[in-house]
Amino acid sequence: MTTSGAELRPAPGWVRVVAPITVGVVILVIWVVAVDVLKVAPRALPSPIAIINEFVLRSGIIIEDMGITASNSLVGLAAGAIAAIVLAALAATSKPIDGMLAPLVAAIAVVPIVALTPILNTMFGASSQFGRQSVAAIAAFVPVFVNVLRGLRQTRPVHRDVLRSSGATGLQTFRVLTLPTALPYLMTGLRIASSIAVIAALVAEYFGGPADGIGTAIATYAKSGRASLAFAYVAGGIAIGLVFFLVTSLLEWLVSRRKPV
Repeated sequence: MTTSGAELRPAPGWVRVVAPITVGVVILVIWVVAVDVLKVAPRALPSPIAIINEFVLRSGIIIEDMGITASNSLVGLAAGAIAAIVLAALAATSKPIDGMLAPLVAAIAVVPIVALTPILNTMFGASSQFGRQSVAAIAAFVPVFVNVLRGLRQTRPVHRDVLRSSGATGLQTFRVLTLPTALPYLMTGLRIASSIAVIAALVAEYFGGPADGIGTAIATYAKSGRASLAFAYVAGGIAIGLVFFLVTSLLEWLVSRRKPV
């Protein structure tokens, strides 16, 4: 049975930018009306205006804590991605290794970060950022591993046979065929993992470790009843996540533009 009608086309570039901004503005307006005009919001929910004031007044210390969280996220993302790439390459070239890694990756995928964080923070000490970075690395590992492994398996045997019959070495085959095929998958994995790494780092900071970072500040000020300041730190965490997402999305777009047709 055939279908009729116009095919769905991707939205123009400007729509992809304007649509989320419009949704954000609408949510912000509803928030202001509920809190400042109608006074129907929960008492613990501060006004956006109060949050902005707190962010401006304490921008120095908030940006400093944002730097701590961003560095923990970046170190965790890099470490998790490197480990994922190496293990995915091994799994793609050896079925026994793939069989051994499959249950390990499945276990890591379901590890409860909230339960693991206090253990790692205690294990590495209250003055070390290593526990937080480890949590971010564990969280970032799975999406990169899954996507890289999928990308490495996209090359068809016939293409490898053609290169082999032409006298190409294993390294040349990897550079000419395997790497270009797998690179877009790697970028997709990094884009997904970047946001997860930021969330994991925030959770790790929330549940202990050194007395710095966005997560620690959110926990401290939320418990002390300073909701506006706690939300100002939440805004800082959102900003970090957006930067990570936009940078990795840009890298993914650049790679997709270079991908051979």
